[in-house]
Amino acid sequence: MGIIDSLNETSNKAIDVGEVYYKKTQEYYRLKVFQQLTMTTGMLLKMAVIGGLGFLALIFLTVAGIIYLGNILESMVAACLIAGALFIVLLIIAYIFRRKIDNMLVKKLSVKFFS
Repeated sequence: MGIIDSLNETSNKAIDVGEVYYKKTQEYYRLKVFQQLTMTTGMLLKMAVIGGLGFLALIFLTVAGIIYLGNILESMVAACLIAGALFIVLLIIAYIFRRKIDNMLVKKLSVKFFS
């Protein structure tokens, strides 16, 4: 009976160690998910604030540039057409480089997510 009791005790210890490992692993992954969620939320919030302020600045600079260009050309319509054409050119450039932008974004996010 000594061998059977010894095996039973050893298997009980192994089960206890396995349960402790499972609980610690579960806690670790819970903390890791929390860390990733807070980093992602913080990054999205910063992007929204910075993007919103940048967009407002772009609107004010565009309006000021159109007014200035309209005074130089003595035609507000021509100034608006030039500004619109400039934005279309920027849009086309961004569309051409969209895959490079996606790759850069994935690389930067993967470093933060998998570290």
